[in-house]
Amino acid sequence: MPKFEPDLVFFEPQALEFEVGARLHQMFKDQGVPIQITASHNRIIGIPGDTPQQAYRNAKSTLVVGIKKTMKLETSKPSADFALPASTGCPGHCHYCYLQTTMGKKPYVRVYVNIDEILETAQTYIDERAPEPTVFEAACTSDPIAVEYLTGNMKRMIEFFGQSELGSLRFVTKYNEVDSLLDAKHNGKTRFRFSINSRYVIKNFEPGVSNFDERIEAAGKIAKAGYPLGFILAPLMIYDGWREGYRELIENLSQVLVPEAKRDLTFELIQHRFTATAKKIILERYPKTKLEMNEEQRKYKWGKYGRGKWVYQPDDAQALDMHLRALIEEYFPEARVDYFT
Repeated sequence: MPKFEPDLVFFEPQALEFEVGARLHQMFKDQGVPIQITASHNRIIGIPGDTPQQAYRNAKSTLVVGIKKTMKLETSKPSADFALPASTGCPGHCHYCYLQTTMGKKPYVRVYVNIDEILETAQTYIDERAPEPTVFEAACTSDPIAVEYLTGNMKRMIEFFGQSELGSLRFVTKYNEVDSLLDAKHNGKTRFRFSINSRYVIKNFEPGVSNFDERIEAAGKIAKAGYPLGFILAPLMIYDGWREGYRELIENLSQVLVPEAKRDLTFELIQHRFTATAKKIILERYPKTKLEMNEEQRKYKWGKYGRGKWVYQPDDAQALDMHLRALIEEYFPEARVDYFT
């Protein structure tokens, strides 16, 4: 998988005062990448594009290097206590991704260079909750591995929590660029999760991220490095051959994981869903998508604040749930399925 190489880079002036910001500025300048200065990473103007699709694609190829100013951490249930982002956004083009709606008109990729301040904030939250343990999620609004080669933020976070008595970290990725994290002193305090799917889903709906074989190979490396490992199987889809496709996935995972990894393994199972807003945005940005979004074949599931989403009919959802649980029980009898939703 080629590394994320932005076509346009914005810097907040304050970011240049940090070693990482200054280094990235010099690197992109040497590479001849166009650079602009912006007053705020939240207000980026000047990304070109004559059509919505073009503007979106150009934004996805834009990097913003800034300072994380808001240090009030959002809750991150059910997977963790708090979100702890060191980046925002993702250069991938997964058709179904919820970031398309949550990121709104800011789909560009942001990295934050004040990692020390971010980790100091995490320590404050840990201290306030002591003696209760505190779990942080680093990938609620981003794929941090996509930009790790630029910042090194994830290695800093992993080693920070490796020394923490009451704090622990978890994150998820669709990228295979994990070599720089294999020697990190994690001490078992970071659960490294991969978002993975069948070949059909990855091929048709996940352009711009690592492929099926690359992710499975990367998971094998992480397992050998001794990290607690997890897999998010999402979005689970029903299509011609879906049962065989998911069996191939679980079989392949079983073949690359060392025995130790299989004893402390988690799975999160999430069926495909979409909102009315998401469907509109997806069809605007990916007009040729093969994504099935027929409301007549779905069930409407109400959520918070009177808004809801379209999920599979109960029989279809149960079929997905039972099939995946049976495969996991067959190949990973000691693994834990955290939830199906």
